[in-house]
Amino acid sequence: MNYLEQKVAPRREERLGSCIEFGGTVGEIHKQFCSGCLKNKRRAFSQGTICQLLPATAILTSLQDCVVIVHGAVGCGGAVHALGASVRLGQFNSGDKNPKGALWLSTNLNENDVVSGGEEKLKRTIVEADKRYRPSAIIVLSTCVPGIIGDDIDGVADALKEQVSATLLPIHCEGFKTKIMATAYDAIFHSFLRNMMDGKDETEFRVYDNEIAVTAEKLRRRRLVNLLNISSMTGPDQKELMRLLSKLGLEVNMLPCDAHPDAFRLAPFAALSIGVCPTHDDYFMTYLEQKFGVPFVGGQMPIGIENTSRWLRQIAVKLGLTDAAERIIKSETDELNQALKPLLSHLKGKRVMLSAGEMRTLATAVLLQELGMEILAVRPYHYDEFGGTEIEKLETINPNIRINVATAQPFEAVNILYRTKPDLYVGHNCDNIWAAKCGVSILPIYGTNSIYCGYAGAYDVARRLKRHLKNTSFNEHLAKHVRQPYKEIWYSENPFKYILGGE
Repeated sequence: MNYLEQKVAPRREERLGSCIEFGGTVGEIHKQFCSGCLKNKRRAFSQGTICQLLPATAILTSLQDCVVIVHGAVGCGGAVHALGASVRLGQFNSGDKNPKGALWLSTNLNENDVVSGGEEKLKRTIVEADKRYRPSAIIVLSTCVPGIIGDDIDGVADALKEQVSATLLPIHCEGFKTKIMATAYDAIFHSFLRNMMDGKDETEFRVYDNEIAVTAEKLRRRRLVNLLNISSMTGPDQKELMRLLSKLGLEVNMLPCDAHPDAFRLAPFAALSIGVCPTHDDYFMTYLEQKFGVPFVGGQMPIGIENTSRWLRQIAVKLGLTDAAERIIKSETDELNQALKPLLSHLKGKRVMLSAGEMRTLATAVLLQELGMEILAVRPYHYDEFGGTEIEKLETINPNIRINVATAQPFEAVNILYRTKPDLYVGHNCDNIWAAKCGVSILPIYGTNSIYCGYAGAYDVARRLKRHLKNTSFNEHLAKHVRQPYKEIWYSENPFKYILGGE
């Protein structure tokens, strides 16, 4: 089905059948998914969740020469304040020596607007943003309130497109419409594909790495590739992947994070699109191929030794660079294995639990197994067809690894922590605090200045793991002086007690 004919991207629940509630083993979830029996369930008790507006603002506020208008109550933009440092760092890494941080406005809808509608406020905000900042694009993020009262953000954009110089990009991110926060990625790409990318070679494009303006035909001849970065990738991650691609003689158009809107206009003229996380970029790459004929590769994250090698081989096959790729892989893995030798004895047999987004959690678990560690449990935020390849790898080693599919729900995480008693917890920042309070040493599963991707990432993760495991006293002392908000009886209960049958 061509979803681009619709104004709104479909929910992940509908498009992929994504599951957000599951408790069991990796063997059980793989068997249920393969047999078509893995259905989304519900919880009798839910401690928290994450709105799709959060990942949307993380990506969109990073874009260059853009203004983001959060159409809704002023509090809906509150999360942007927490993104300030990462946005400025991304701008700095992209070449802006005077980064200004996130540029966003709110329509500040109030009770009167809920009754009378917020479209007039939105119109005034768009006109003011265009007049004040003269951006290349103005992004309108629709939140829950306009979604409930029926504000037509697409109609407002159509009515104003001749009055403003910026390209208008309405994006539907109403949090109440989906439990899968990754739906935000589809919503973003849906709007860019519909409203910005027409594939017409009407102008020259500027390749920002070398500041040379080139035509679309020259770009095709020069083997330009789209590299789909994600908001959890760091500057060092991006440099590592670009280093590997440059060894293949490729030029990179990096998007969406920290990109200029011209990167999207440029995308239809690339020779290949390269994904780094199917959870993030499958929607965009699929439609880029269908609409403009740009082939793509993806399916796993280039995290870990084998995954990075497989990622390079997929790219090489598409572009006829197999021999060059094999030389690079041999050289890189030989150097990496030599560097890892003094570290592996410190990691062997250490017990780990992981939690974050689906592909990040599972790919990192595979990397830790490559380093000789034992995986006790994984907690992906959701699960769908993209996790299958990594789950198979984990199942081959141990089908009884616990899996808890949950967005937030720290009460389940703490229960599993008390039961399994891992040596290390590798998780998202919003999860790590719970492990720390249980006395478990933690390693952030991604961080602003660290590197996780590629061969360099595999080494750096191993190096930091050794350091974290060398001295675990801080969290051990912390656990003696803090109190968890759960009764003791909860730790003897089944951690998945509140996950009920299918809907």
